[in-house]
Amino acid sequence: MTSSIAPDQDPQVVAEQPSSEAIETARVVSVPTTLTVVEAVEFEQQVKRHCLSQPAPETIIIDLSQTQFIDSSGLGALVICYRTCHTKGIVMVLRGVQEQVRMVLALTDLEQLFTFEPIVGEPESPALKPEMRFVALTTHPSVASKGKRLLDIVGALVGLVLTAVLSVPIVIAIKLEDGGPIFFKQVRCSWMGKRFHIWKFRSMVTDAEALKAQVKNEVEGPLFKNENDPRITKVGRFLRRTSLDELPQFWNVLRGDMSLVGTRPPTPDEIEQYKVPEWQRLDVKPGMTGEWQVNGRSTVKKFEDVIRMDLDYQKNWSLAYDIQLILKTVLVLFSKKAGAA
Repeated sequence: MTSSIAPDQDPQVVAEQPSSEAIETARVVSVPTTLTVVEAVEFEQQVKRHCLSQPAPETIIIDLSQTQFIDSSGLGALVICYRTCHTKGIVMVLRGVQEQVRMVLALTDLEQLFTFEPIVGEPESPALKPEMRFVALTTHPSVASKGKRLLDIVGALVGLVLTAVLSVPIVIAIKLEDGGPIFFKQVRCSWMGKRFHIWKFRSMVTDAEALKAQVKNEVEGPLFKNENDPRITKVGRFLRRTSLDELPQFWNVLRGDMSLVGTRPPTPDEIEQYKVPEWQRLDVKPGMTGEWQVNGRSTVKKFEDVIRMDLDYQKNWSLAYDIQLILKTVLVLFSKKAGAA
């Protein structure tokens, strides 16, 4: 997907030749029928070139009238382009957004972020047909799998019963230590970057988020981790070592924000540092466990290793593989290698 206004180059992505009066104010970038990782990387680079050009345009119009499919990498490219334009004081407008793409933007709460060019003769925000929902769920087969969802529901119900039993001593221990809140709620990102609130038993001091800047990050890249994080309480250290702090996430699984097995759920500030290819890890729902959990989550020090494990999971996924990872997780939790995510 190469950008140019010359007629002898790739016609899939073309910066249309505006009139002489508008040449300094607007550029139009046409997007091909699919916007996945390869196309998304080239698309993001193209918009960036327009933003850095001199003189820079006042508006960049993203023409999605031919685009029928977009995955997490495509969404990531749109978000990154939006931030780049915003930084440069350039308005980014989406033109001709098809129902399939509009559905994805709506399901991931990104519809509110972008500016849409009104369609002549139609409402500014046309209603989306319910039957289009299945189109948005084809980024990875695990997302649309009824078997996986059934496993999640059954596992979540069993997990919540276990949580109810174990919560009594956990709650007492947390309250006796510092009298603070029992639960910790944090914004994380699910499938395609959709935000949700993850729940845990609190394992840190009450002002942990405010103290985060004072703690050294021992992981390379967007992730944040410190094995000897001073913000962790005595009770919290035990909860993390045994993964008991994560029991409330069975509620997230039951709601559908997470799955029993998937990728590590990132925070919004992590995603802001992602490059386009790294958004691929969001093609599936995040999980309570996964490759990172059973392959030494406490020893992972590089973000590229997390990406590799997440993409390995997507490549190897099957219902049987999910069950295999769940069984491995149980074995890990009862071994000396268990550690906090």
